Amino acid sequence: MNPAYRVGGPGTAGAAWESEMIDFCIKNNVPIDFVSTHSYGVNQGFLDEYGNSGTVLAPQEFAVSGDVLQSRKEISESPKPNLELHYTEWSASYTPADPVHDSYHEAAYVLQKLKQVGDAAQSMSYWVFTDIFEESSPRFTPFHGGFGMLNTQGINKPVFYAYQFLNKLGKTELVNEDKMSWACKDEKGNIQVLVYDFTYTLPDSVNNQAYFIRDLPSKDKGKLKVNISGVPEGNYSLEVYKVGYRCNDAYTSYFDLGRPNQLTKLQVEQIKNINNGTPISAEIVKVKQGVPFMKELNIRENDVYFLNLIKL
Repeated sequence: MNPAYRVGGPGTAGAAWESEMIDFCIKNNVPIDFVSTHSYGVNQGFLDEYGNSGTVLAPQEFAVSGDVLQSRKEISESPKPNLELHYTEWSASYTPADPVHDSYHEAAYVLQKLKQVGDAAQSMSYWVFTDIFEESSPRFTPFHGGFGMLNTQGINKPVFYAYQFLNKLGKTELVNEDKMSWACKDEKGNIQVLVYDFTYTLPDSVNNQAYFIRDLPSKDKGKLKVNISGVPEGNYSLEVYKVGYRCNDAYTSYFDLGRPNQLTKLQVEQIKNINNGTPISAEIVKVKQGVPFMKELNIRENDVYFLNLIKL
């Protein structure tokens, strides 16, 4: 056997049979390099092409992330406690016809789960990149609740920007006790802050297919106060990016058009231009020696902010 080949599994749904697989490998002297499995954040329903089963977003605080933490616990308590853990599928829902995937809520949901997981997993692979997906037959309508970060016309959904913001974070994480944010810096001394609010808003006795297709205005949550101490003195360019209701919220732009079964080329360009991910504000700020950097913003339910502080 080539020692460079890495073997693992079981690639199960619902974080199942992990301990059993490790035990089997130990008893039968079978090589294993990693554990892989899947998890989705719904409490009822099943994989069906058109979402007829009525999926319901799980209200539990640690939906999905609780599975990941439990997987890590099972590995750490096994005879092979240092195995890597890879969640090779995960998302809010396991049906390709769930409008939660298209909603602005999904961006904050994904960040909440990744924040809760921390370093328990070596990778978490969001299912999937685009709505061009044929496992249960291709779909041709513009926003049908598909798994993707982009729809079939290449329009960025809110969750696309959540991952884009994560990718822009510097490699050095700053000390930060807030449960809904990351603060980082890069090798050039630039500072990035990614902060979000996740609020579960699905009413009782309503399923995702009935709720997340609506126009869903978000409620005000007050003021977001960003305070960073120890920032070196100097001038900085501050770029502020946002995802939330009617901000990089392609589905609501589509809703405003009457949710047509097909989009014209002009309508596709309209939606892309309205939700193109450009900063909502940009300014030059001066940081003085010994004075923390501070920024105050209005925040609503399920808003996501990315602040990029670039040293000039």
